[in-house]
Amino acid sequence: MSIRNLFKLTFTTIVLMLAGCSGGVLDPKGQVGVDEKNLIILCTILMLIVVIPVIVLTLYFAWKYRASRDFEIYTPKWAHSTKIEALVWSVPVLIIIALGVITWRSTQALDPYAPLEGKGEHLTVEVVSLDWKWLFIYPEQGIATVNELVFPANKPIAFKITSENAMNSFFIPQLGSQIYSMAGMETKLHLIANEPGTFKGISSNYSGAGFSGMKFDAIATPTEADFDDWVQKVKQEDTVLTSGTYKELAEHHPVTYYGDVSDGLFHEILMKYMKDHGSMDFYSKPNNAATGMKKAMPDMHKGHHEEVNE
Repeated sequence: MSIRNLFKLTFTTIVLMLAGCSGGVLDPKGQVGVDEKNLIILCTILMLIVVIPVIVLTLYFAWKYRASRDFEIYTPKWAHSTKIEALVWSVPVLIIIALGVITWRSTQALDPYAPLEGKGEHLTVEVVSLDWKWLFIYPEQGIATVNELVFPANKPIAFKITSENAMNSFFIPQLGSQIYSMAGMETKLHLIANEPGTFKGISSNYSGAGFSGMKFDAIATPTEADFDDWVQKVKQEDTVLTSGTYKELAEHHPVTYYGDVSDGLFHEILMKYMKDHGSMDFYSKPNNAATGMKKAMPDMHKGHHEEVNE
């Protein structure tokens, strides 16, 4: 096979492989997804600075010092070269330093718990993973849906995420970060869609026999008015999501709409396994963090009971 034909074959293979990236993390439709794609590409290029020369030199040395080349200089006692040592150590060290700086900066910039700056007021959506479906509660609108997430394009969304039982992972590949949902815990995620469209949402953490069916549509409406119209449509549904109807969700897998939701249902689900401990803020600094355990314990104990009594 000629070099030209090999090049054509390689190019065609790369094009076909990239064609399968549509709809995934390499085809982002939100600012968080775009930033993460750029980070993936940058880190890959930095690592290829080492990988490509190693592959090329391995093939070159195998060809240069093949058995049939008996006229090469033979130096069996050669053991050290300062220039080679400096090269093979300095390049990886510089790359690791660069990756460390990039990782630190991107970790702060892409913190999933941090609201998106400069994007305006966030829409709050409370997410609960169940066997094997997703429940979305809109506390500000007083509605809920199963396996369908709707929000306006160009408006940031603040997700509060928990799980009914098994650990799952909430993930909309084209919009950005995935984050775990865990029973008795609340995780946070902030995303935005830069354009209207329907994006696929999944659970990226295996959780049982129905895991492959844990899919939902994330629909970004063109305008906030379109979103408001959708909210009014859902409100016309006669179904109400309460603690009682929530228990029946195990029987419902298709898209379901609830025109009304009991206040505090998400918090009730979150605290399902923590009832004997009362309400608590998972993100605040412990009262005894600065003053010491013995001195702070009475105040902390008092505050706990005051919160429970409320």
